[in-house]
Amino acid sequence: MRATVKDGLGVFHPQGFLDGVSGTAFLSIEDIEATLKLNVDMVLVSLKKVIFFNRNGLDPFIKLFQKVRSNNHLIVGFCDYDHKKYDTIMKFYKDELMFSLFKTHEIAALFTTSFKNKSKNLLIYSDDKSQRAAMAIELHDAGHNPIVAQTKKEFEEKAKNKELYDLIIEDTFLGQMGQKVATRVTGNAIIYTVSSFLDAEIGNTFNIAYHNNSLNVGFRLFIFDAYKVVSMNVHALNFFSKLASSAAEYNATICFVGMTFEKTPLTFKETLEDSGIMFFDQMDDILGDKELLKELGASSAAAIKNKRVLNKKIVTETSNFIEATVATIEMMTNSKAIKEAVKMNQIEIKEREDKIASSIGFYGDIDGMVILVFPQGIAKTACELLIGEKTDDQELILDTLAELVNIVGGKVKTLLSDEGISVDITLPRTYPNIESLFDVAEGKKGIQVDLKFNDDKFLFFLTR
Repeated sequence: MRATVKDGLGVFHPQGFLDGVSGTAFLSIEDIEATLKLNVDMVLVSLKKVIFFNRNGLDPFIKLFQKVRSNNHLIVGFCDYDHKKYDTIMKFYKDELMFSLFKTHEIAALFTTSFKNKSKNLLIYSDDKSQRAAMAIELHDAGHNPIVAQTKKEFEEKAKNKELYDLIIEDTFLGQMGQKVATRVTGNAIIYTVSSFLDAEIGNTFNIAYHNNSLNVGFRLFIFDAYKVVSMNVHALNFFSKLASSAAEYNATICFVGMTFEKTPLTFKETLEDSGIMFFDQMDDILGDKELLKELGASSAAAIKNKRVLNKKIVTETSNFIEATVATIEMMTNSKAIKEAVKMNQIEIKEREDKIASSIGFYGDIDGMVILVFPQGIAKTACELLIGEKTDDQELILDTLAELVNIVGGKVKTLLSDEGISVDITLPRTYPNIESLFDVAEGKKGIQVDLKFNDDKFLFFLTR
């Protein structure tokens, strides 16, 4: 298969049909290894001359990507496609996108060392907020000037002025930046979307491990978006009743929004209310009422009684967690981390003023959570980078902090995957002050690393 090497990219060019049958479609590990000798930063497969593909045709490439990334720690993926091809790939691999997608090889080259310090003005948009943040940080670190559009409408308006930008980036996905999860977070409320007929299958499709680890991280408000639910049967009733019972152990609240009972017995609603579940007509009835949010638990998180200690397996992987954190913060601050102290005990924060924090959970082969404590200075720098302007809006700063910590979690996931350790990550939870953090972290033992970035003190804490 023909290959080209330029700007740090090793690009392979299949042609015709990728359907798992055509012999000309396949690429060998020997082909890739020959290209790696030419000092490339990425190995990509161009879809420019591919007429048709299905999952059977792409799977062989995905398997090779996994080997290359694991052995050589390179970015791997596809490039040179239109929106239809991008959308198809996203649908094929939506829950397992550990490879990258670049709309053009010119966009891919921006992320290589060959383009370091060759400053470009770039307009960025993705429907995925974490992807927007990840691209902005990576491109800023490479010396570019990324402008991030926060909405599709804003992107379309700015894209009209093409002369202002060297490149416009859309339909692009950085696969090494973590996972997509079937949920979303607003403030510190996790929102699950359910639809159709709820029956025994909800027990199989609902990620209970993710939910339990979200509780461990400190989330205390869970909202089920049930606008599209037609009805539920007794099996679903029993599932949600048990879910509410386990939530009560954490002083957590479960709510349903938009659920109608035209085809569901009202006695079901009464049973769920007796178990502690609350019902609301509109999402804004909860999210638009800050006092209610506070009352329901989105602004607080009572510590749980059962304290878990770190095990040897997690301690052994501590360097990967620190590496992912330091690499991300160094990119943001254009500074080198200075390690001041390392200890294993309960979290200790002597200077608590002007500090905010975030936590993210991981689970799978190993489980636990990372807590990061930021001075306001670093948090504001992140905001400026990710939204393109300075701000003192505390809610916006906390939202941006969550995006940043999600990137850290994605890097951790990738580093562990390269060592054969499989984990998933929760969404991040943020804390507007140290007192709210201690509601979750107090009494937990773990590994604390005190760092400095540009004289700003920063704290890393790994615990369970």
